[in-house]
Amino acid sequence: MLFKEQDISRIIEMAWEDRTPYEAINILYGLSDSQLTGFMRKHMSSNSFKMWRKRHRGRKNKHLKLRSSKVTRSHCSTQYKPR
Repeated sequence: MLFKEQDISRIIEMAWEDRTPYEAINILYGLSDSQLTGFMRKHMSSNSFKMWRKRHRGRKNKHLKLRSSKVTRSHCSTQYKPR
Protein backbone atom coordinates (compact mmCIF):
# COMPACT_ATOMS: atom_id res chain seq x y z
CA MET A 1 0.00 0.00 0.00
CA LEU A 2 1.14 3.49 -0.74
CA PHE A 3 0.54 6.16 1.86
CA LYS A 4 1.01 9.93 1.83
CA GLU A 5 3.69 11.34 4.14
CA GLN A 6 1.05 12.68 6.53
CA ASP A 7 -0.56 9.22 6.72
CA ILE A 8 2.80 7.57 7.40
CA SER A 9 3.43 10.02 10.21
CA ARG A 10 -0.04 9.46 11.68
CA ILE A 11 0.24 5.65 11.52
CA ILE A 12 3.56 5.77 13.36
CA GLU A 13 2.10 8.15 15.94
CA MET A 14 -0.93 5.91 16.49
CA ALA A 15 1.25 2.82 16.79
CA TRP A 16 3.36 4.50 19.52
CA GLU A 17 0.35 5.76 21.48
CA ASP A 18 -0.49 3.52 24.41
CA ARG A 19 -4.27 3.87 24.20
CA THR A 20 -4.76 3.60 20.45
CA PRO A 21 -5.67 -0.02 19.69
CA TYR A 22 -4.22 -1.81 16.68
CA GLU A 23 -7.79 -2.36 15.48
CA ALA A 24 -8.18 1.42 15.02
CA ILE A 25 -5.14 1.45 12.73
CA ASN A 26 -6.59 -1.48 10.83
CA ILE A 27 -9.95 0.26 10.38
CA LEU A 28 -8.45 3.59 9.31
CA TYR A 29 -5.51 2.39 7.21
CA GLY A 30 -6.16 -1.30 6.45
CA LEU A 31 -3.01 -2.58 8.16
CA SER A 32 -3.21 -5.85 10.07
CA ASP A 33 -0.93 -6.49 13.07
CA SER A 34 1.70 -8.20 10.93
CA GLN A 35 1.46 -5.54 8.20
CA LEU A 36 1.85 -2.82 10.84
CA THR A 37 5.02 -4.46 12.11
CA GLY A 38 6.43 -4.50 8.57
CA PHE A 39 5.32 -0.90 8.04
CA MET A 40 7.04 0.23 11.24
CA ARG A 41 10.21 -1.66 10.32
CA LYS A 42 10.26 0.02 6.89
CA HIS A 43 9.54 3.57 8.06
CA MET A 44 11.61 3.77 11.25
CA SER A 45 15.27 3.49 12.05
CA SER A 46 16.42 0.11 13.29
CA ASN A 47 16.86 1.34 16.87
CA SER A 48 13.48 3.08 16.94
CA PHE A 49 11.80 -0.04 15.60
CA LYS A 50 13.44 -2.20 18.27
CA MET A 51 12.30 0.22 21.00
CA TRP A 52 8.75 0.19 19.61
CA ARG A 53 8.61 -3.62 19.46
CA LYS A 54 10.00 -3.97 22.97
CA ARG A 55 7.52 -1.42 24.34
CA HIS A 56 4.42 -2.79 22.62
CA ARG A 57 4.99 -6.52 22.56
CA GLY A 58 2.32 -8.13 24.71
CA ARG A 59 0.61 -4.87 25.72
CA LYS A 60 -2.97 -5.65 26.62
CA ASN A 61 -4.32 -2.16 25.99
CA LYS A 62 -3.22 -2.23 22.34
CA HIS A 63 -5.79 -4.96 21.54
CA LEU A 64 -9.48 -4.25 22.09
CA LYS A 65 -10.25 -7.83 23.15
CA LEU A 66 -7.60 -7.73 25.89
CA ARG A 67 -8.23 -4.15 26.99
CA SER A 68 -9.76 -3.39 30.36
CA SER A 69 -13.32 -2.13 30.21
CA LYS A 70 -12.14 0.83 32.31
CA VAL A 71 -10.37 2.32 29.27
CA THR A 72 -13.11 4.30 27.57
CA ARG A 73 -11.22 6.77 25.39
CA SER A 74 -8.26 6.68 23.04
CA HIS A 75 -6.25 9.48 24.65
CA CYS A 76 -5.58 11.16 27.96
CA SER A 77 -8.18 13.78 28.91
CA THR A 78 -5.49 16.46 28.90
CA GLN A 79 -3.81 15.40 25.64
CA TYR A 80 -5.80 17.59 23.27
CA LYS A 81 -6.33 21.03 24.76
CA PRO A 82 -8.12 23.82 22.83
CA ARG A 83 -5.75 26.41 21.42
